[in-house]
Amino acid sequence: MVALIVGILLVAFCVFACLPQGLAWGVDVIAFLKGCAPVLSAFIGLVAVFIGFADIKDKKEAKKEELAAKAAEEAAKKNQENK
Repeated sequence: MVALIVGILLVAFCVFACLPQGLAWGVDVIAFLKGCAPVLSAFIGLVAVFIGFADIKDKKEAKKEELAAKAAEEAAKKNQENK
């Protein structure tokens, strides 16, 4: 509940600060966003690449586990047939 109230207060301050009648920080906020956009997009791209590598690795591991389970199942069937 406290986090919600603090969040609402911070959003309200941000809106107030960007309005021309308030603190008139709108131009500075736009300049900051223009400046950080390339860095932010590079960071997001890097995170996406790491997630992609992890996904590929997980798929390979899942395939290996599936093949191992299938082999164990076939071995169990052969053991039951031999009894």
